[in-house]
Amino acid sequence: MMQRWGGFLVLFYLVGCATPLEQSLGPASDTPTLEQGIFTSADGKKLAVQVWNAEAPEAVMVGLHGMNDYAKTFEMPGPWFSDHAITTYAFDQRGFGRSPQPGIWPGSDLLINDARTFIRLVRNRHPNLPIYVLAVSMGGAAAISMFAEQDTPQIDGLILVAPAVWGWSVMNPIYKAALWFAAHTFPQAQFTGESLDILPSDNLEMLRDNYYDDLMIKKTRTDAIYGLVGLMDKGYLSVEQVSVPTLVLYGEKDQIIPRKPVEDILGRIGGPTRVVEYKNGYHMLLRDLQAEVVWQDIAAWIKDPLGDLPSAEERQKSADRLRLSTN
Repeated sequence: MMQRWGGFLVLFYLVGCATPLEQSLGPASDTPTLEQGIFTSADGKKLAVQVWNAEAPEAVMVGLHGMNDYAKTFEMPGPWFSDHAITTYAFDQRGFGRSPQPGIWPGSDLLINDARTFIRLVRNRHPNLPIYVLAVSMGGAAAISMFAEQDTPQIDGLILVAPAVWGWSVMNPIYKAALWFAAHTFPQAQFTGESLDILPSDNLEMLRDNYYDDLMIKKTRTDAIYGLVGLMDKGYLSVEQVSVPTLVLYGEKDQIIPRKPVEDILGRIGGPTRVVEYKNGYHMLLRDLQAEVVWQDIAAWIKDPLGDLPSAEERQKSADRLRLSTN
């Protein structure tokens, strides 16, 4: 019996000593800047930027990539959008790609603050054009969460691609307990997810390219997963604060973000909302084999928020259009 209690005491000691690691905010720097290929954040961190310029842009999109990815997310759609009069900006969010401390979770507040600052810099560069946020998975959680803050940047619309909203509020209690325990006992442990047999896209050539890309994070720390769930929960709980026109895109074959939390947010988004569910879509909708269908819907919605979408896969068209037309 004493040995058993001794084991419990050791376990609780370990739990108390292990803390999930997050990046810390650096000292305040000069005014944030957006220069050629570099976004200098509010605390002076240098984050890589990619831009796909349209010759005569009619709109601008700010891309926010997903977990373990980086601005490369938009390398396929970016040139297509530029050919259709839409300029796209994207940056490597902290902890990902070419940004500082790759693999270390940056914390929700830093992700949200960087996104907010970057959007303002892009708007300052294009003061006379409408600005849209194209937010993918984790980027969607960060974008939604911005609207819960008092100093939300001014944007003209939000495009959520497979939004990551599978947070604590909707997660299985067993999963929650296991993740909390893991993040507070061995936060530095890394997982690849290869044993889960999940297919994020049907574009196998793109997936192979990502596998051999050293900037893609292949092994995820336990505390990074824990931090991501916290961000997803913040997004899940903040959707009522979204006040701009919103386009939600989801694939029926998405094996990453469960359907239920996505369905849960659809009726709670504060702004006028249109929803497209792609029968042949996977999680990486912007890079699937049918990705151009998705790009076409996005461009059509930007040009005419009330018009038909080329894919013809929109849900509840008439109700959503009625809601949009009355706002």
